[in-house]
Amino acid sequence: MGNMALLLLIVAAFTLSLPPASLAVTSPYVRPPPRETLSLLRDDDADGQTPQQVHISMVGPDKMRVSWITEDDAPATVEYGTTSGQYPFSVTGTTTTYKYVLYRSGNIHDAIIGPLQPDTTYFYRCSSDQSREFSFRTPPATLPFTFVIVGDLGQTGWTESTLQHIAAADYDVLLLPGDLSYADFIQTRWDSYGRLVSPLASARPWMVTQGNHEIEKLPVLEPKSFKAYNARWRMPYDDHHSHSPPSGSNLFYSFDVAGGAVHVVMLGSYTDFAASSAQYNWLRRDLAAVNDRSSTAAAFVVALVHAPLYNTNEAHKGEGDAMRGAMEDVLYEARVDAVFAGHVHAYERFQRVYAGKPDPCGPVYVTIGDGGNREGLAEKFVDPQPAISEFREASFGHGRMEVVNATHALWTWHRNDDDEPVVADQVWITSLAANPACNRNKNKM
Repeated sequence: MGNMALLLLIVAAFTLSLPPASLAVTSPYVRPPPRETLSLLRDDDADGQTPQQVHISMVGPDKMRVSWITEDDAPATVEYGTTSGQYPFSVTGTTTTYKYVLYRSGNIHDAIIGPLQPDTTYFYRCSSDQSREFSFRTPPATLPFTFVIVGDLGQTGWTESTLQHIAAADYDVLLLPGDLSYADFIQTRWDSYGRLVSPLASARPWMVTQGNHEIEKLPVLEPKSFKAYNARWRMPYDDHHSHSPPSGSNLFYSFDVAGGAVHVVMLGSYTDFAASSAQYNWLRRDLAAVNDRSSTAAAFVVALVHAPLYNTNEAHKGEGDAMRGAMEDVLYEARVDAVFAGHVHAYERFQRVYAGKPDPCGPVYVTIGDGGNREGLAEKFVDPQPAISEFREASFGHGRMEVVNATHALWTWHRNDDDEPVVADQVWITSLAANPACNRNKNKM
């Protein structure tokens, strides 16, 4: 970390805060048109018991949930170890299916493995299938820690390009603030999406929350929302092994990384968030628990949600206002450092904001709904650019947040520039916990 420490000193010589509003930028970059949806309806090398659509997610500080699908009956067993081809440990989980109109899913298997060592590569196979070995690396238990953040991913040619860029540089956990597959009622698109992301999602934890394209509610025929999403992408909402209270809903939850140095809150835009709701009351308990940890309090607290609470794009304008009215005070009082959203198919970064005005103790709001969806980009921004909006561009891409130490994180947005990743926006974010004027303990909830 010698070079990084030197870099921090150099940056400190100039500024360790976000740029002033006078540097607000609306990028003139012109993005090529959307690309066609990919066709990954079947895995030609798979038989009925071959594990497909494999993905992993964190459960507590030292366990991992492995999820996969087989077309036919197969054991919900994961065998694993730290040497390729050798699997001394084995766990058997559960199997479920779901029906959606005339569609019936494959067998959805789910097993929690561990305890696992941090920053360690594990090799595993699913359903005792000898034809496919997978591997993942557990996240580190200390800082530095790197997140990839990408929203509205879909399954187009731009999605494929974005995934290639993500895979080209190392990271620890991927965060996705909603709109995964763009299945939009066509359930086979969930299967093709699972196949598309599996090479990455089986190798690093993917922690996701839902967007509007996950609702898939049909009057009379399918009255229950999020049926496919909840069946396929189960998150640790009922985890009793973390510092945070279980939420009781797969639509909102939280987790820690780096030994508790970073606390991540995943919120639900499309489930009740009013002051009387289960989500609102859980959020208050969750953030209060973070602030009450004293010496183990998180250095950084970040939140993800689908519909942005701040947005200067004409697309989906005002759709996050109700949630902002309900929850902005809670996020502000808990000194949440950054809030990442999707929904708007463009990139935008705000300065620290509270109640619509610059505030050094407010979160940095970032919209990153530009993973590669099939609907195209949201190219019309409000003109003139409001002072609180610092950088905005209608382009596909992904972001990385490297939490370097307990006081500083480097946020970088990579534009997908004709299949080449280009750094288009970069800024250092200073932890609010390190700012005496914003001390969380002065604002206990």
